[in-house]
Amino acid sequence: MTLSHLCERNPQFPDPMTALEEPDGLLAVGGNLAANTLIEAYSRGIFPWYQDGDPLLWWSPSQRCVLHPSQLHVSRSLKKIIRRGDFSITSDTVFDQVLSGCIKTRIKQSGGTWITPAMRKAYNTLHNLGIAHSVEVWQDNQLQGGLYGVAIGGVFCGESMFSYSANSSKLAFVALCERLKDADFGLIDCQMETAHLNSLGAISIARESFLKRLKLHVDRTIIWPLF
Repeated sequence: MTLSHLCERNPQFPDPMTALEEPDGLLAVGGNLAANTLIEAYSRGIFPWYQDGDPLLWWSPSQRCVLHPSQLHVSRSLKKIIRRGDFSITSDTVFDQVLSGCIKTRIKQSGGTWITPAMRKAYNTLHNLGIAHSVEVWQDNQLQGGLYGVAIGGVFCGESMFSYSANSSKLAFVALCERLKDADFGLIDCQMETAHLNSLGAISIARESFLKRLKLHVDRTIIWPLF
């Protein structure tokens, strides 16, 4: 297997199954972050991930973290917080603020972020096209946490989440799963496995199994659910 170098205009992605084993899932370098490019990538199980100053890198890891909306796990402690009801949930009201929250959180945690200025601009463009979406958690009219991602057919591709207060990103994820379940979405692509996502019921599956599931749902026509 060799790394594919994409032309800047009209990039053509290779088969995700040809992604490199080391580093795990690196498929291609180059191309652009135009809306059509990103839609094509997500439709094929490929996502961009790189640091500012690096070339544009595209990935399809050998193991993929996924969750079916109906398989969400909500702990007893989180259920108590939900029943308390001292928060509100919205969608797509402050998309760029959610990106900002994700950026600040990643910089605080690791000193850097993959949400580069170019990525931020690209996802705002997708949001304006009705393809990228955010879920926001509010308390006392203050944004406390949220998440964002890309909806392609019946698949939601999660990109990042953040919390300014305890459990707020989990509350956003629970609300997302409930709405996606009601709207008959078939898959949430969580990309990379984390303990945070595992606690909510996400699991890792092999790339081949993921691509088969993706194919079942990505061409469906589903309207983004109302919050």
